[in-house]
Amino acid sequence: MDAAELKERTFVFATRIVKLVRALPKTTEARAVGSQLVRCGTAVGANYRASCKARSRAEFVARIGIVEEEVDESAYWMELIVASEMLKRSQVQKLLDEARELERIFGKSRVTAKSNATASQ
Repeated sequence: MDAAELKERTFVFATRIVKLVRALPKTTEARAVGSQLVRCGTAVGANYRASCKARSRAEFVARIGIVEEEVDESAYWMELIVASEMLKRSQVQKLLDEARELERIFGKSRVTAKSNATASQ
């Protein structure tokens, strides 16, 4: 998967997050959780795009680490939505699966970039 495909995939992830948050009940706790989920879920793509503009391998590694953290946090909030019964698992599962897959992709990318940086020193 190349950078353009990942940019598109993270953009679609963000739009799906926004739609999921719109489906949350209009309660105080759902608004609080939804706010957190929108923040981190949309940050995945924004930070990935920033990582593509990194000026050094070290900057790339740092930025891709942020992407990995944001997608992990997104998964956390979706797990909380299911566990607290704000939405049914069936409404969240596919997006949660995508978050976990993105986390694996970005984690592997970070490890590879870090080991390549170490090998070139």
